[in-house]
Order: sequence, then C-alpha cells, then structure tokens
Amino acid sequence: MIVPRYYENLSVLHENTMPARAYYIPASRRMDNLVEHREESDRMQLLNGTWKFQYFNSIYDIQDSFFEKNYDTENFDEIQVPSVWQMAGYDTHQYTNIRYPFPFDPPYVPQNIPCGVYVHTFEYSRDEKAPKSFLNFEGVDSCFYVWINGSYIGYSQVSHMTSEFDVTDVLQDGTNTVAVLVMKWCDGSYLEDQDKFRMSGIFRDVYILKRPKQAISDYHIKTRIEDMLAKVEIEMKFYSPLNVKISIEDRNGAVVALGRIAEEGKAVLEIASPELWNTENPYLYKLILETENEVIVDHIALRKIEIKDQVIYLNGQKIKFRGVNRHDSDPVTGFTINTEQITTDLTLMKQHNFNAIRSSHYPNAPFFYEMCDKYGFMVIDEADIEAHGPFMIYRKEDTDYNRFKRWNEKIADDPVWEEAIVDRVKLMVERDKNRFCIVMWSMGNESAYGCNFEKALEWTKNFDPDRITQYESAR
Repeated sequence: MIVPRYYENLSVLHENTMPARAYYIPASRRMDNLVEHREESDRMQLLNGTWKFQYFNSIYDIQDSFFEKNYDTENFDEIQVPSVWQMAGYDTHQYTNIRYPFPFDPPYVPQNIPCGVYVHTFEYSRDEKAPKSFLNFEGVDSCFYVWINGSYIGYSQVSHMTSEFDVTDVLQDGTNTVAVLVMKWCDGSYLEDQDKFRMSGIFRDVYILKRPKQAISDYHIKTRIEDMLAKVEIEMKFYSPLNVKISIEDRNGAVVALGRIAEEGKAVLEIASPELWNTENPYLYKLILETENEVIVDHIALRKIEIKDQVIYLNGQKIKFRGVNRHDSDPVTGFTINTEQITTDLTLMKQHNFNAIRSSHYPNAPFFYEMCDKYGFMVIDEADIEAHGPFMIYRKEDTDYNRFKRWNEKIADDPVWEEAIVDRVKLMVERDKNRFCIVMWSMGNESAYGCNFEKALEWTKNFDPDRITQYESAR
C-alpha cells in the first residue's frame, strides 16, 4: 500500500490541514474586483492548467513513488485541472440515487479503489512582504493525499469543501512539483450519496495564497439593525498580532464607518440610516480590512431573517421563497463550474422571477455565494451530507413502516459517525459565515435523523443563532 489507509478510518478526516476559516482573497493593495476576477490578486497564484495524469483501476496498481522529486512523468497522460476524469475519458460515468455504488459495509469501501495520480510542475517566487504560503484545494472528489517536492503535505476529504495546507517550509524559489493522489471512494463516500452523477478528480480551483507573517487568519461579520442604526461586529483572528484599519463604504464609495483593532477580538462599527438588502434591491456595503502589507476587500449586506408565528420574515416583511434546487454541474464540464456559468444560471433565474436557491446537496464553489449577495438571492446552504443508502437496506418486507423503523441505525444515530457529520457542517458554516445571502443552514439531505444531526444542529445554533437551520430528515 503506497499510502496509509486514512480513506476508511473515521478517526482521520484530515491531516495537516489548516483550521477552517471564512473564504476571502487577499491582495497587496486594495482591489475591488476580486469576486468574479479573484485570479487578478497578486497574492493568489492559480495552479490550474494542464497537469500530468495517470488513471489506475486499483490503488494496488500504483507501484512507483510518483510523488518523489524528479520522478519521470514522460509516459503520463495530460488532464486539465480543474476537471473530472470521467469527462476526460477515464473510468465511466455513473448515475445513482439511493443505492451506493459499492457494497454497503461502512466505513469500509472496496479494496480495489479506482484512483488518479496528478503531477504538476510550477514556478514559485517568494514575496518578501508575504513570505507565508498556503496551498488551497477548493474541491476534490472523494479524498486525496498531497506532496510537494517529494515531501508529504497532508490528507483531506469532504469533496465540496476547501482544504488548506501551510506549505511555507517546503516551497522553494524556482521550480516546484506538486503531486496528488485522488481516490474515487473513501469512508466519506457513505456521506456523499447524493442524487446525481458520480464523478471524480480535482474539480475545483487549486491555488497558493501568499500571506504576510502578520496577517488576518479569519474574521466573522455579524450585524444588528435597530431602528435607524446598524451595528456591525467583526470578530478577528490573527496569525500573529497586527494593527487593522477597518472601513465601511456605501455603494457610492462614501465612508460610513471607521474603526481599528490591534489584537484578537471584536470591533464594533455603526452605520447610520442603513440601506437594507433584499432580493429586489441587493444593496451591499464594502468592507476594507487594511494591514501593513495586505488588504482584504469584502461586502456586507444589512438584513434580518427571522421566524415569527411560523412565518418567515425578511427585514420585518413576510417573504415567500420562489426557489430552485441548484447543482454545481454542467453537461460539458461536469462538476467544474466557473463564474461565467454561474452568471448564466443566476441571470436565467432572475429572468424567471426566482428569489431563492438551495445548494443541493452540498456547498457550491465559494464565490457562488458572493455572486448571490450581488445578484440578490436568498440561499439555503447545504452541508455535503447525504446518506440515503441505509433507508433501503433494513427490511424483509418493503413497506414504509419497515423502511423507517431502522433507517437511522447505521449512520445518523451511530455515534461513530458524529465527528464526520459535525465536521462537514462546521466546514460549511465556517467557510460561508460572512455571506449574507445565506439565510438558512441545512444539515444535509435525506440521511435519516439521530444523535449526530442533533449535535450538528446544536453546534450551528450556538455558533450562528441569527440564521435559520433546517434539515429535511428531521422527523
């Protein structure tokens, strides 16, 4: 076996990944166009493009240490990253809904797991003002191991979530090589039984973020609207202490609030006579977080979502959801979706008077939510969880009563799966917490109900009490 068997070990979900954080793209100077053109940031180095690739029918067919420095990949094929390997002619497409694509024996998967080996050479130049380097994979199905210059970096799973690694100490000025082993199935596949085509590979962007030693690591924006005053609370975490200048601008570029913070904690700013965000008037304020060697530009929407007497209100008004379920999917590119494709979807939805989207059945690409802020959609963000399979298994006679009598035993109500389920919910909430289009968090879809989802709901409500939570199988 060329790698440790993390792929069917529920106690190892990630190795050497950075703590989950909010999505943002930093730059050395203020840049206001990084929602749909994030690659223009000088602190973001995209590694997308043509990579060396080899497909194997079984993990046991991999005999060579392909990840070693200067390994000869002359006989490898080539594939585009991001993409899914089924769309490139490897393996076969498979559509399935409830039934798993392999025998049900959680957390184990078939021993001959198909997999793909990726190798890519790139040039890197260290920035003296931003010497730290973080390698980001925004979506890999289903799990992966990664090496740089022959050094093992780490392991991660959860297909539709970002995995970030600190690679500062292994990158060198000049030529570098990243190697990735992607496995088609892992124990996480039991939680990714979504009703959709099943495709595999590095299907979202891969990039390096260059960061100063003293930088913001994470921030959480919360808002309160009281009569004609909005309070904006920003809780910050740092890699190491630094001074942050905070400014908020209105749509016309006028500064409406200023503040500073020099240690981890909360800064509170006030906006007088605030303009509220809704789906017909998606008004956004601009947030600028400025430090000595870096600027982060984000957006704030002022809105209030609540339930009163079993009715949902947005900004004090009753609201009807005219919504769609949306997959990150395309008949040509598979699970690989860019901003142009998202713009086409959102424009079409607006033309047909939709005002809401459910990210069925997993979190979409992170910039999708920034675009929903901008275009004006209420979003239900759904965790990358669907464990539909056990619903079909435990019965001698196929009746609804027998289906539901034991439907939750194997995953939803089995504590051995608690860490994996809560992890997926936490990753979603932490990444997307600053996107105000999101009015509900969904714990997942069609996975039965039990103690593990109770834990996920409890954590979410405690972390973010201002949004609604929902879960389809809560019965």
